[in-house]
Amino acid sequence: MKRIILLIAVAFVFSTSLTSCGVMFGGSKYQGTIIAKDHPDADIYVDGQKIGNGTATKLFARNKPLVVTLEEEGCDSQTLTYNKSFRTGNFILSALTWGIIGIGVDLGTGASYQPDHNGNNNIDKLSTNNFTFNADYSRCKKPE
Repeated sequence: MKRIILLIAVAFVFSTSLTSCGVMFGGSKYQGTIIAKDHPDADIYVDGQKIGNGTATKLFARNKPLVVTLEEEGCDSQTLTYNKSFRTGNFILSALTWGIIGIGVDLGTGASYQPDHNGNNNIDKLSTNNFTFNADYSRCKKPE
């Protein structure tokens, strides 16, 4: 019986020591919905891969900027970069609760970052893990 309790205690300590505040409450990825504003037929590419037309939703890594390219027949392509920002609150909580291990986990997994919704009006934060990117494709002017 003592062996089982010890095993459970060791498993609990081990599993909690490999997580941190940012990973637990935000994860290393977020769901992003990209909307090609006023262009429902525009092809949406992220990192060179087509992910949809007009509107596309996918999981994106937190640790790098989101680079979106919009293309539509009869228009020049347009590339937009949505920068990341540092999640200061989660980082401080990780440092206080998990110490150097929490800091390392958050930085290593990318959980310390989020899309820069405060610095870019075209990014809407719906929740910690859900963002909408309103991609302005104003360069594409098609006759109506």
